[in-house]
Amino acid sequence: MAKNKTKTVSKETLDDGDAPPQSKATGRKPKDETSTKIPTSATHKQEDGDIAALTKGLDSVSIAPKPILKELIVPEEIKSVAALLSSNKYTNIVILTGAGISCSAGIPDFRTPGTGLYDNLQKYALPFPEAVFDLGFYKSNPDPFVQLASELWPGTHSPTITHSFIALLEKKGMLLRNYTQNIDGLDVLAGVSEEKMIECHGHFRSSSCTKCSRSYNGEECKRVIVKETRAPTCQHCGGYVKPDIVFFGENLPMAYHRMVKKDTKKADLLIVMGTSLMVGPVNMIPEIVSKDCPRVLFNQELVGTFLRKNGPKTRKKSHNTNAQRDIFHGGDCDAAIRMLCNILGWEQELDELNASTRLA
Repeated sequence: MAKNKTKTVSKETLDDGDAPPQSKATGRKPKDETSTKIPTSATHKQEDGDIAALTKGLDSVSIAPKPILKELIVPEEIKSVAALLSSNKYTNIVILTGAGISCSAGIPDFRTPGTGLYDNLQKYALPFPEAVFDLGFYKSNPDPFVQLASELWPGTHSPTITHSFIALLEKKGMLLRNYTQNIDGLDVLAGVSEEKMIECHGHFRSSSCTKCSRSYNGEECKRVIVKETRAPTCQHCGGYVKPDIVFFGENLPMAYHRMVKKDTKKADLLIVMGTSLMVGPVNMIPEIVSKDCPRVLFNQELVGTFLRKNGPKTRKKSHNTNAQRDIFHGGDCDAAIRMLCNILGWEQELDELNASTRLA
């Protein structure tokens, strides 16, 4: 009778952690645990038996399916923005941002129904929501603002991916100016230099008297509002002191008026992110950039005159006569920026920059 040949089935053909088939003769595992010898014969009958034995031995083996990797689907508008930034043509980019870019940091925006700041001020018994930032109201009753400011004072929130993107543009020599309507200071914390910043609605780093306009120590203002939850008073005239954020009824900082015309004239690309474009005069920046300046909008919804053809009543969802330069992507700003940086090969640099500015 012909000697049986042997066929080796490597353990690598089994899943990690699965035992090899037991020996028929002894019921024990073979000595060599890395392989199992299966008797085979030249006859079809014996081969069929051998295949059956092998099949029986493998019945208990569970082979995990390969994970299905989701293909990253990048919207065409994101690709279009990536094409602009990778062309090396744009080195005077103007950024305009609103509260929407800080939501993922845990800071509410103002107007989103249900979660926005103005929808959650009932406990302050205001005559109208905007009164919390009204100069006349503050002079007569500073308590609502003091309570709100003690909760929102910068120092407990970290920059978002979008803030880090603005800092990355400066690092790459592409940022002309960052105009922000936010008062949270996260752009500066993200690494955007103060010379590139126009904080249109002010900031908490300094303070002054609402009556005589004299400067007041910023750290002392913070201590009194945050620790004592009361409005500081001026040592010279006794008026209420507040942080140098712009209230309704106040002028925007001189830096805004000094730079906005020069910057919009020089801008070769405008990127607007996370804003309703409802508060003037900052909402006019997209209207005063030059006609050949491309305009990009990353926002939850279409706002302003983006993608409008012949005025406010006509809109198209594609580039058109008035807005051939316009690109709109609707959705979360951080998600859009991450997709954009992934295409550009900037994602690792973006993440490292963001991680370096996160508060402990």
